[in-house]
Amino acid sequence: MSRALDVVAPPRMGRSFRWLLGSSWVSNIGDGIALAAGPLLVASQTRNAVLVALAALLQRLPWLVFGLWAGAIADRLDRRVVVMVADLLRAVVVGVLCLAIVTGRVSIALVLVTMFVYGVAEVFADTTSSTLLPMLVPKDDLGIGNARLQAGYLTMNQLVGPPVGAFLFAAGMAWPFVVQAVCVALGVLLVSRIATPRGAVRDTPATHVRRDIADGLRWIRGHAPVRTLALVILAFNVTWGAAWSVLVLYSLEHLHMGEVGFGLLTTAAALGGLVGTGGYGWLERRVPLAALMRACLLLEVLTHLALALTTTGWVAIVIMVVFGAYAFVWGTLSQAVRQRAVPQEFQGRVGSVYLVGLFLGLVVGQGLGGVIAERWGLTAPFWFAFAGSAVTLALVWRQLAHIAHADADSDAEADAGAVEA
Repeated sequence: MSRALDVVAPPRMGRSFRWLLGSSWVSNIGDGIALAAGPLLVASQTRNAVLVALAALLQRLPWLVFGLWAGAIADRLDRRVVVMVADLLRAVVVGVLCLAIVTGRVSIALVLVTMFVYGVAEVFADTTSSTLLPMLVPKDDLGIGNARLQAGYLTMNQLVGPPVGAFLFAAGMAWPFVVQAVCVALGVLLVSRIATPRGAVRDTPATHVRRDIADGLRWIRGHAPVRTLALVILAFNVTWGAAWSVLVLYSLEHLHMGEVGFGLLTTAAALGGLVGTGGYGWLERRVPLAALMRACLLLEVLTHLALALTTTGWVAIVIMVVFGAYAFVWGTLSQAVRQRAVPQEFQGRVGSVYLVGLFLGLVVGQGLGGVIAERWGLTAPFWFAFAGSAVTLALVWRQLAHIAHADADSDAEADAGAVEA
């Protein structure tokens, strides 16, 4: 067991990283359980398509409304405390929902309010927890640290959690949410063991949070590699969101795979992601970062093209395995590159811009995908994604060499500032 732990979380990364990793994995089990149980609960309360769609929207709306504020708060207060308070609020919200279910007072209105409040707390918890890793491990270990966190998300949230959530819901409507609340509360306990300096990472000036947000946006605008990476993530999530918005109809009506086949597509992507995150350390040591970034984005372009062309279910499953592998390598690498380049006092604000851009891209892409598919057919969103991602990649191809080593610019700026001082 000790050797396995040393492989997953090398001793050089410290005990606090292990507490952070444990908290993330446990919380992801709870979130994965809710991933299946949440829609089932909504469907048990209403068959109204508008309300069902509203429930899905409420999972992303808090990111667009509160994302930048969460980043500013993460840079303004004690980050460990912010994560603990936000996660405690999540546990309380789910606990109230459990009580309503047990007492027979649950309703679709209560479910929707619960999802929104839970989503708001999740924005602050996730935004702030993403700033803890750069505080705990050296820059060289940020890649492997993010890979281990991603592996936990894939295993617990995508593979283990949903079937457990569906099983628990069948056993009793309240059970999956009881387990979710316990998992989130246990995550709070594990975060409390992390050793970080008390207080904020910077002296908080007597300014409004809006000023902090503006300062973060100005920092991104002035740092070309980080700014370009943010735009790449936004653009690629618009194209990805357009294609994946119709994936269920694509699998059912174009590939004729049935419901089980659709499940196999999503499972294949998660399994590919485990391969990608498991081999990330090897890739980072042996492949230049710029080449790795280019390979991931090129595979994204080719994936959209392949899905647009294929008419065979098993081919689509193979494509999804490849997609999962490179997508999570890209997610790990892009996050590590950004964390290495951004000063500690800006990690929350810059990270929140990335997350807002990610969710904004998905929302815009999903809206476009539905319209495109309705007008030109189910493969049209994949052709749109292929063309859009190809143009984006062509525009940033040469800049990726600069982006991959964005921390060099930050170090040079810091050295110049020290000389001037």
